[in-house]
Amino acid sequence: MNETNRFGIRIIGERINPGFKSTRAMFEDKDLGAIQALALKQVEAGAFALNVNIGPQAMTDRGFLVDVIRAIQDVVTVPLSFDVPTAELFALCLTTYDRGRAGGELAIVNSITEHRWEAMQLYRDLPFRVMVMASERVIDGVAMNNKTAEDIAATARRAALRLRDEYGMPLDHVFVDLSVSAIIADTEGLNRATLDAVRLIGADPDLKGLHMMGGLSNIGQQLPVRAADGSDLKHGLENAFLTLAVPYGFDTVLGTPWRGYAPLPEDDYVLTAYRNFLGTTGSNALRAVRKLYKART
Repeated sequence: MNETNRFGIRIIGERINPGFKSTRAMFEDKDLGAIQALALKQVEAGAFALNVNIGPQAMTDRGFLVDVIRAIQDVVTVPLSFDVPTAELFALCLTTYDRGRAGGELAIVNSITEHRWEAMQLYRDLPFRVMVMASERVIDGVAMNNKTAEDIAATARRAALRLRDEYGMPLDHVFVDLSVSAIIADTEGLNRATLDAVRLIGADPDLKGLHMMGGLSNIGQQLPVRAADGSDLKHGLENAFLTLAVPYGFDTVLGTPWRGYAPLPEDDYVLTAYRNFLGTTGSNALRAVRKLYKART
């Protein structure tokens, strides 16, 4: 088993993104060689696909977006996921993408929601796989944030079955993106709702074959580097979430391939404290978060 991914989950490499300072500099310098090296590094670390997000430059410099896609495909043979703001730019990405260079694998559109469905108009002429954001639903034409497991799971079900029944998309081409919130501000039980939604979706026989995924980079946001036991707190929280979610079908991460994802033992300090946090709300949740990085008194 890959020691950087002991869960055996799929990792979509997230690093080609201006949110990372070093990558932003590559975009500013239009350094295609450095972007290629970053793509290779992610694939060599085990990424099954690479997400491509060049930020605002996608709107102002379409030639550079095309150059980035072609440069990446010159050096790696994994599929690409495209994160751009408009259906028109998705069309540009999909027509630029060389499926043959990715072993025949379809690209991934990142992403659609019930409220932002425009990219699906491209599907019949430019087939793709898709990430569906389950964090919001539409009520009477208005987008509403989902805060309960039932709403998250119902949104995922509605979208997935619509993709299957109206477009003929196989469910194994659908990635349901479940938001993993920063615990430091989670006083409403959003982490618990996400994990409960994983269980509901995983138990739904009509959804067999679809993929559940999420980005984990926010979970430890604004917390100290070290947990109370001296371990890497953010990394521990990422692994704690996966330890609880993977057994129920959560099988894909948008993340950094060399992070080193691995199940935590039952007596792990961070896992125990995270479980305690999941059982709380309001001010009790804030106190439970502090126990992650402050020794018990």
